[in-house]
Amino acid sequence: MAVHLREGLLLGVGNPLLDISATVDRNFLEKYDLKSNDAILAEEKHKPMYDELVELYNANFIAGGSVQNTMRVAQWFLEKPRVASYMGCVGIDKYSKILEDKARADGLNVRYQYTKKEPTGTCAVLITGNERSLCANLAAATCFSPSHIEESENKKIIEMAEYIYISGFFLTVSPETILMIAQHALEKNKMFIMNLSAPFLCEYYKKPMLEALPYVDILFGNEAEADTFAKANDFKTTDRKEIALKLSQMEKLNKKRQRIVIITQGPDNILVVKDNTIIEIPATKLPNDKVVDTNGAGDAFVGGFLAQLVQGKSIEVCIKCGIWAATQIVQRSGCTYEGKPDFIP
Repeated sequence: MAVHLREGLLLGVGNPLLDISATVDRNFLEKYDLKSNDAILAEEKHKPMYDELVELYNANFIAGGSVQNTMRVAQWFLEKPRVASYMGCVGIDKYSKILEDKARADGLNVRYQYTKKEPTGTCAVLITGNERSLCANLAAATCFSPSHIEESENKKIIEMAEYIYISGFFLTVSPETILMIAQHALEKNKMFIMNLSAPFLCEYYKKPMLEALPYVDILFGNEAEADTFAKANDFKTTDRKEIALKLSQMEKLNKKRQRIVIITQGPDNILVVKDNTIIEIPATKLPNDKVVDTNGAGDAFVGGFLAQLVQGKSIEVCIKCGIWAATQIVQRSGCTYEGKPDFIP
């Protein structure tokens, strides 16, 4: 079925970050006490790292932040500008200018909140072999306040959106905003979509995560996040299929549809729970020499998925597009792409 792709159909809310991406060695990770396949928030000890990457490691600047990446990838598929809108908080500096220019060039309708309190957030993307370690200095991103979604122009954007996607990362910034938007989605029977985003969130931000979960219609996560969530919430199982099923059966406020849960497992099968049934969809395994940077894979997967979802495609087609998008993105540095997508469902 052809769906009229109108402006503002999809809304993403998250932490806009400028990715500072560089290939480093194990010693660099050890120096800053980082693990190779992880995502954490920067502490004081990590702060000097950002300048070091720029000065010594020939780092690339890439428009980043998980949800902003996802929205950019969705726009790439939709090939019509401003179908996706994006909100998050940035500083008033050259970094936010770079971010905005890149995002707008990709067709995204950017509605940043600007703060004078902090500089624009940055994320160190440290590539070692085929693995990547993320260390985010959220800075301005943490200054997002619910007042932004109360502004009439932004209210309109929220009202226009039929599909709303928020990362788990945003739980560290404004759980209040998440619940306000989630409540709106519930009242208007809109599709509310979230991502577990990182293992530490399942553990240390468990309370706000459990408060948001009843609103969630579609939940994404990877294997590490699913395992940590199960442990933190005492699921008493390490069987990932069971974990996915249990996640789908947790309390849900909108009774008009059951929660869909999608757990990615790197190159292994993707687990999908729909209507209390679990199916496995094979991922595409690329030869190692083709994998350049896994950094944007998860974000791209969701972007491809959402691009099909807003067109009314089946969950299977959405997932196939997600896999296709992730496979393209890991062959490039950062969450970047070129040309027209030639995905065939």
